Amino acid sequence: MKSLIFFFCLISYGFSNDFDYKLKPIKLAENSYYFYGKEEYFSKENGGDIANSSFIITNNSVILIDTGSSKLYGEQVKKQIEKITDKPIKYILNTHHHPDHFLGNSAFSNSDIYASEFTKNEIETNGDLYIVNLVNIIHEAMNKTKVKAPNQILTTKDLNFDGYKLKVLYFDGHTQSDIAIYDENTKILYASDLVFYKRTLATPHANLDKWIKSLKELEKINYSILVPGHGISFTTKEPIKENIAYLEFLQNTLKNSAKEGLDIYEILNKPIPKEFESFTMFSEEFERSVINLYPSYEKDLK
Repeated sequence: MKSLIFFFCLISYGFSNDFDYKLKPIKLAENSYYFYGKEEYFSKENGGDIANSSFIITNNSVILIDTGSSKLYGEQVKKQIEKITDKPIKYILNTHHHPDHFLGNSAFSNSDIYASEFTKNEIETNGDLYIVNLVNIIHEAMNKTKVKAPNQILTTKDLNFDGYKLKVLYFDGHTQSDIAIYDENTKILYASDLVFYKRTLATPHANLDKWIKSLKELEKINYSILVPGHGISFTTKEPIKENIAYLEFLQNTLKNSAKEGLDIYEILNKPIPKEFESFTMFSEEFERSVINLYPSYEKDLK
């Protein structure tokens, strides 16, 4: 009997101690909010809460831009939204296929999920692998997370969700398919991982030339607020200029190092330029970029 009671206590303990993301929506405009993800890498301590998610409340519904890295994160996003409005979350936009932006999809059973065809295919093809990798890193926060692919393909530049209009901007560079969302009603630009603010850019699937080109196009937009994929929101063009400068620095470092015949260890031991010293995670992300990208620069010289 005692063992049976102990068993039920364990069950109760497990259900009452889900990872708490401590989410707090940050208000951008009367109808617009975002959740600020920590400027860290995935860990058990942060539960994978490393990217920004945003939502827009319309007259009849809620539009959610990216859903985070776990079902639990998505569920807690939903609870936070429900504290502000009783309108249903009818529309979700997945900006690209990285797991910190779409694995929360499984928390939303009654929403249409929109993405580019490339992003949808990548989620269907590699989603389970992302889950396995994250279970090994963040553990219990990934409980019950399953792949839920988008069910709607983005093909138009204009969206009309229950009378609320948004512009879809199609880019690439951070991945092969990156979308940004521009809300002309509030002049808020949701740039996702095309833009990082004071957080070193992640490049696992990057094309640096295309990314720089995309950033120069974003810079032309007359936004009042830009919400990046990582880092706090901002109102000026300076963070975009900083992103361009960092990518050009990374590109020139790789090209020149290949010409000089340097090895990866020698590149990583170069001093950090002063203009990037304030970027969080510089050592980790710069190292990942060099390891991932440098072989292709060496190959181009042969």
